[in-house]
Amino acid sequence: MDKILAELAPSGTLRAGINLSNFLLVTGRSPSGDPVGVSPDMAGEIAKRLGVPLKLVPFKSPGELADAAGTNTWDIGLIADEPARAATIAFTPAYVEIEATYLVRAGSTLKTPGDIDRAGMRIVVAARAAYDLWLTANIKHAEITRTDGAAAAFELFKSGTGDALAGLRPGLIGDAEKISGARLIEGRFTTVQQAIGTARANAAGAAFLREFVEEAKRSGLVASLIEKHKVRGLSVAS
Repeated sequence: MDKILAELAPSGTLRAGINLSNFLLVTGRSPSGDPVGVSPDMAGEIAKRLGVPLKLVPFKSPGELADAAGTNTWDIGLIADEPARAATIAFTPAYVEIEATYLVRAGSTLKTPGDIDRAGMRIVVAARAAYDLWLTANIKHAEITRTDGAAAAFELFKSGTGDALAGLRPGLIGDAEKISGARLIEGRFTTVQQAIGTARANAAGAAFLREFVEEAKRSGLVASLIEKHKVRGLSVAS
């Protein structure tokens, strides 16, 4: 345990990077202003297992959280596992997963995710979200227009820009209600895998986190946190 503590809580406190932009994993604020939700609770459980205090370190976007890897800002980061991020972050298996799909306007002929990847089509997306990283790696013909955050992406799409808005299914369901005739297309283009990461140099710490996540899924802890925060659209990862 000494090696694990030296890697995950070198200051004597576990500093957990939290992505505030994921509305399914951060669902509110405590009276003191700390983030509240499934991911802060997962960080709290890790701190409890380590026997150290917890400090939540909030970031307004997943890209900023990932950029802070290796800067001595956080010890663990609760963020989606993507190949572009794995170059600097050692990830656990996913503990929850979220479907990503597209929202289209009334009259759109798009029916499945594969229909969008054609020359002349334009996708609007929040820059550096996990699903944007997937689009960057996989879209070959359509143009991708990026904005600073999901709210800005929705406003741009609502204004008439783009043929499809990419996002997390639960959020797009709400967005569809704000645009007359808009609908989600059938299926998904990816499933965002929310995991826990630490610096790649932290071999013992990474192994501890992997075991924690697997046990948290088996024991029902993750499912109980989803129920506690009454989150819809979030599933325990397989």
